[in-house]
Amino acid sequence: MQGLDSRLRGNDRKGCMARLRLILIAIISLSSSFVSASFAGEPRKLLIAHGAISNNVTPLWIAQEQGIFRKYGIEAELVFIIAGRAMQAMLAGQVPVGLVGATHVVNTVTAGGDFVMILGLQNSLDYLFIARPNIKSAEELKGKKVAIGTPAGSASLATYVALDYLGLNPRRDQIVLLGVGGVQERLGALQAGSVEATSLSPEFGQVVISEGYRVLLNTTKENVPFQSSGMVVSRSMLKSNPQLVENVAKATVEGVAFVHKPSNKETVLKSLARNLRLSKQEQVEKAYQNMVAELPKKPCPTMEGVASVIKLMAQHGLNAKATQVKPDEIADLSLCKKFEDSGFFRSLY
Repeated sequence: MQGLDSRLRGNDRKGCMARLRLILIAIISLSSSFVSASFAGEPRKLLIAHGAISNNVTPLWIAQEQGIFRKYGIEAELVFIIAGRAMQAMLAGQVPVGLVGATHVVNTVTAGGDFVMILGLQNSLDYLFIARPNIKSAEELKGKKVAIGTPAGSASLATYVALDYLGLNPRRDQIVLLGVGGVQERLGALQAGSVEATSLSPEFGQVVISEGYRVLLNTTKENVPFQSSGMVVSRSMLKSNPQLVENVAKATVEGVAFVHKPSNKETVLKSLARNLRLSKQEQVEKAYQNMVAELPKKPCPTMEGVASVIKLMAQHGLNAKATQVKPDEIADLSLCKKFEDSGFFRSLY
């Protein structure tokens, strides 16, 4: 009988040990799954370049400041690299995502690059062609200096369009076109008297308008179809890492929706003032109103705007190969279609 008890106690101990082993295995497995989930949940660092400092970058600033990028598992680092150089950095593989104009995508594609625009945050030509106070009319620009921005950039093309509209021909009228880079550099050159005119985005143009500078042409009022800034990635990235590209696009679209929501106005105004370095409240308010009026709620590129860019670049001799590409080689609407069909766009408003 004692032998039987001993065997039973032995079996109990073995059973307890077996159960303990199972519990330990379960704990270890559960711990491993938590560790894996923790690593999986770490936001992915992503460098995003924007080719200009203007109000159409606001959805990206908002997406970063309000934690929208992190919501989609992205630790975004936003960096300003003037548009042409931003595209070069993307070509070199140093920057995976960029907010640049369609002009730079056209230049890259005609040179053999595989980049494409997936979102459109500015779908019109929105520049003020502004002259110094002493210039009373377009005629007085003959023989003068005009700052045009980076080669083949949106500001440059806007300047060509403005001169053309005003009946001026740089070669015939001996107008010296100077490649003064970013918007702040062009603004500085205008204020310093180094140039007599330039194209500025409205939020910066208003700074000098109040000082007596003259708007010779508001391209927005001319309704020129034009695909300006948009989110650009390589086609290879679109194929190899579609989820990452979709997450970046979704975060940006949510940033757009945040901007458009009236209850967020104060937050957006503070972001604009800080990032555009606007000190006067009326300037910030004007920048906000312009942005809300022009920022599409469904930020998709327009094929009409891309076609216009291609035509204008060829017409003004900015890229002789521009006519060799088609709009669908420059813009890809597949993500926009997915967001429309899935109801993602509708869910944000």
